[in-house]
Amino acid sequence: MAPELAQPEKVNVLIVGQMGRLAYEALLFALSFRRNITNNRFRLFVAEPRPGPKWNTDPAIRPEPLREMITAQGATIVPFESVHFGSDYPYGNKIEALFALPKGEPFVFFDTDTLVTGDLGDVPFDFSKPAASLRVEGTWPQIELYGPGYADIWKSLYDRFGLDFESSLDLDQPDEYWRRYLYFNAGFFYFSCPHVFGTSFLEMALSIRADPPRELVCQQLTPWLDQIALPLVIHKFGGGRDALPEGYLDGETTVHYRNMPLLYARESDAVVDLLEEISAPNLVKRLLKDYEPFKRMIYQNRGHKVRALFDRDHLPSREQPIRQKIKKNGFWMV
Repeated sequence: MAPELAQPEKVNVLIVGQMGRLAYEALLFALSFRRNITNNRFRLFVAEPRPGPKWNTDPAIRPEPLREMITAQGATIVPFESVHFGSDYPYGNKIEALFALPKGEPFVFFDTDTLVTGDLGDVPFDFSKPAASLRVEGTWPQIELYGPGYADIWKSLYDRFGLDFESSLDLDQPDEYWRRYLYFNAGFFYFSCPHVFGTSFLEMALSIRADPPRELVCQQLTPWLDQIALPLVIHKFGGGRDALPEGYLDGETTVHYRNMPLLYARESDAVVDLLEEISAPNLVKRLLKDYEPFKRMIYQNRGHKVRALFDRDHLPSREQPIRQKIKKNGFWMV
């Protein structure tokens, strides 16, 4: 039996919040965090981009009562500068926000469209070996006829950064099948220091964006840039697809729901019950109803109409057919 890992005294949990959808999702995340985290080792930070030339509008969290309700759940709102990304590539927030956290302290980043459904203190994190979400489909690269294959594309990136490509492969998967190659969803990731991780993440993303290897000539970098660079960072620091046991994140402890129609379509009764419990208090309801998808899905019962369209024991293996069925029935909202 493997010895239990020594757990750090402090773990910083990071999400990004800003004007619009992310602000309302940040409140839901904070409510679920407060509801389920019993261990005060875990501290919630909401990173907020400062206004500046990279943003078309002021990205600050508002209205003020929404901001106050987020902090009332114990969250700390911390500002960060958008130096390289912004309105043109908001996914870059998750890279630049890392530098708003304290140096040298372990962190877990979550996409804001996530609910905490269990106690993070139960998750056997090994912060010396980073990991990220395996709830992912083969969205990148898209192989073109007569173009480079998966191996050539991914190897060109590993070579760019002096990384060993062969050791990243899952040899149980066939050659030129996307799962053979290290690929994550960036819905969560973690490591022992946000600045160390963020520095490599930023350097790799900027290098790929500014000067992609010639093997990427047919590939779209937007919106996939963060997910292209992420496996390279994780591999660099000794992590991988087996760094975290299954069943915790994207499982019993957190759910990356993506949007309300997909939550009601796919997730368990326990997740729906949690959502509706934490969103029920009147002070919360008055705030969340200002965001139309939450108003219609949670408070006007459209979520349960979506739920009735699907048998959760026999869902399609891919997300696209689920989206299409929701859209066909007139319930799609983001």
